[in-house]
Parts: sequence; structure tokens; C-alpha cells
Amino acid sequence: MFPAASLLTTLLLALSIAASPVEIRDSPITLPIARRLNTSGGTINLLQHDQGRATALKAVSGSTLSRRTGSIPVTNDAFGVGSPATTYNLIVDTGSSNTWVGCHHPPVAVSYGSGSFSGTEYTDTVTLGSGLTITQQSIAGVDGILGIGPLDLTQGTLTNSPATTIPTVTQNLYTQGTISQMVVGVSFEPTTSQSVTNGELTFGGTDATKYTGTIAYTPLTTTYPASYYWGINESITYGATTILSATAGIVDTGTTLILIASNAFSTYRSATGATLDQRTGLLRITSTQYSALRNLNFNVGSNTYALTPNGQIWPRALNTYIGGSTSYIYLVVNSIGTPSGRGLDFINGYTFLERFYSVFDTTNSRVGFATTAYTTATTN
Repeated sequence: MFPAASLLTTLLLALSIAASPVEIRDSPITLPIARRLNTSGGTINLLQHDQGRATALKAVSGSTLSRRTGSIPVTNDAFGVGSPATTYNLIVDTGSSNTWVGCHHPPVAVSYGSGSFSGTEYTDTVTLGSGLTITQQSIAGVDGILGIGPLDLTQGTLTNSPATTIPTVTQNLYTQGTISQMVVGVSFEPTTSQSVTNGELTFGGTDATKYTGTIAYTPLTTTYPASYYWGINESITYGATTILSATAGIVDTGTTLILIASNAFSTYRSATGATLDQRTGLLRITSTQYSALRNLNFNVGSNTYALTPNGQIWPRALNTYIGGSTSYIYLVVNSIGTPSGRGLDFINGYTFLERFYSVFDTTNSRVGFATTAYTTATTN
């Protein structure tokens, strides 16, 4: 299960169980999502959570459950079950594909980066938001994840039938005619608030009001183990200096930080002049060093996505929630824990996705990015 002290950084989603007919729509379905900081257990060790998740994501072992890694830093509210509804907190996670909520059919078991769950698997009619319904959606009993990762991630999670895949929410919406394509668009806005509705989740397409310019797509990587997830190929430069040559990694809503191969991290640390902060595990820079920061460029295909200096730092208004000092500046780039060449050498996490609109396209086996009105924001 998930530790009490965790950074809940992405999606607030209203879901409910209801016995109502499927609503067929021609246009994409958009739902509001929110970031929350759960500090009920004290301050949050971001790096410990994210590196633990990264280790589990890389530990792919055939059809075993070890690759079923769940999100530490993401939560979602108001998942209602029954009538009257019982409300649950849900994580929406691109790094897993099973959907489960607290409830009491065949047993299911899933391992995550910081624990695991096991329970019963059953199907029911699920309603997302207002009137968006899915019939015969598999839900495993506990509290709770909405998985929007690739279908193959569900293989091995049904204990009595490990070779069976379980239809995801996105797949069922498509199969039942509710959406016309298996596409999920994700939008965030940078925020300095502990809890705020700062984005949206779109099933079946994209929302043109949430990005600028055009969406550029890149095919999913074939490199193992990144290929099990929403994996892509990219290189990273700091200014004009290459710190990570073209390699495979993943895009993940469930990771808070931007994690890069340990050798790339060392180069980045040296280039920025940052020092390691012992309390948080994050890199720390001075105001003078912040003024000298250069763009961190993510080169994907023929496109470059520049993370500005402000996009590379943790929101200073939230420093105390991660055990930091209000007078310090912390960087959101850190080490994935292994050198490059391991098949999963970076994770573009939530702090990357705050600055770029992202599209997870199952229909065409690709991931897309676009700039937004917040790509160059200075709110941090």
C-alpha cells in the first residue's frame, strides 16, 4: 500500500458506480483533475518515493507482477461506489493499467513500487463524471487506482488466469462506442498551492484549448523495459551540452520529479553548480546560480521541449512540505539510480508534464507533446 506521507500531485477525478445505460458520444470527454499534497504523515521525501518507483518500473521479469508499479505521488478524490455512493481516493496512473477501489470475486494481485495490493476482481458499470458510463469494467477491490497505462501491464495480475489481460478503462470506453479512439490527453498547470484543481483528463481525444501550436507525436519505443510503459526515445541537453545521448525512457504521471541516468545527473549537477541537500536529497542552488540556469532541452524526434530555469525548480512556496527550507531553491531533476544503457534511462514525470500537454495514444502506439500557456511560466 502507499505510505501516509506522500506527494499527491496529479489527478482529481469524479467516478461512481451506477446502473445506467452507456452514453454514446462523438466528441472527447473532458474531466477536471487536481494536484494534492498529502502531508498527514509529515513531510514528504520526494526522492525516496520516486527512486523506489523507478526501481520497480525497471524490474520487469517476464509475466511476473514485479513490473506493476503504482504511483506514490498521485491521488484522486470522489470515486463513488454504489447508491448512495461511498467515496474513495483514487490515483490516476499512466504507469499501471488496472483499476481498483475499496470493495468487498476471481482474486487479483498487483505489486507497486512501495508495496502491493491483492483483492477480488469483478466487473460493474462505472460512471466517470456526469453521464460517462462504462459497462463491464474490471475493478479490483481495495482503495484505489485508475490505471491508464498500456493494456499489456494488466497481464499477470489476475491470479487465477495470469496469461489474461484485463480491459482498461480507456479500452472499454472505445469498445463500447463511447469514444472514437483510444487516446487520453493530460493537461496540468504549474501551481504553488497545496491542493488545487490544476488540470484535466480527456478521454477519446485532445483539448485544443489546453495547448499552443500543434501536437508532435513520437512512436513508442521498442527498447526493453521502457517498452512495457508509455516509453519513448529522447536525448537531453543542458543549454548546448549533451548530458544524455538518445536513449529510451518513459513518460509517467506517477513520478513527481524528472529522473535521469546517474551519469547524466552528475553532468547536470556539475553544469548547474548545485550541491546535494542532505535533508531532502534534492539538488540545491543559490539565487545567483538560479539566475545563471540554462534551459534543459528534451529532444524527442525532430522536436525540442525546453524546460526553462523556472520549470527546473520546485515551487518555493511548497518547500516546507518536502522538508526543505523556505530560503532555499531546489531542483526537480535527480538521478534514476542507474547509469544510461539500461533500457529505461529517464522518467519525464509530473514536473515535466506541468509544462507540456501530453497525449497517450493507444490507437496509433505513440505519445504526443505540445507547448502550453504555462510552458514558460515563472510561478515556481
